[in-house]
Amino acid sequence: MGIFDKLFKKDKPTYDVTDLRVTDLKKKFIFDYDLSSWEVTAEYTYDWGDNYFSKEFKIQSDKETLYLSVEDDDELEICISKKIKISKLDINIISHFRSSDQAPDKLSYKGEDYFLEEESPGFFKDESKNDSSWEELISWDYISENSGIITLEQWGENDFEASAGQIIKEFEISNIIPNN
Repeated sequence: MGIFDKLFKKDKPTYDVTDLRVTDLKKKFIFDYDLSSWEVTAEYTYDWGDNYFSKEFKIQSDKETLYLSVEDDDELEICISKKIKISKLDINIISHFRSSDQAPDKLSYKGEDYFLEEESPGFFKDESKNDSSWEELISWDYISENSGIITLEQWGENDFEASAGQIIKEFEISNIIPNN
């Protein structure tokens, strides 16, 4: 390899451009979902321990910002969600944790009941930051009868975030294009 080859060498992609899947998404990729085009504007990694990781992507269309989470735990689990205020839940989360030191078994949001499915302590990393720092968190997933999902995250003693969304199938994400 000559000096010019080394200077202008581009990193080869780690995906097959002729067969892109939701598991190949990266920042700046574009895809179609629900009759709109979306761009990945941020990429996050979650470390759940035991060499188990999941990805979350901040995605934007011309009208809104959502989050796409992708988890491959024996089978592919994909969720589209939107951040919501914890005050919109039927329970005061901070008071509940202060009094019982555990997550509620059930939440209600917009008249629908969600039941605790999973509690996951782990670590979070924003891939756009040029450091290797991870933030500790605990995450709880609540599922409704119609595949709705609420994720509750605790980042500190009184720092909670919530998102509400829908579990989707991989085929609902289509026309994935790298935009490098």
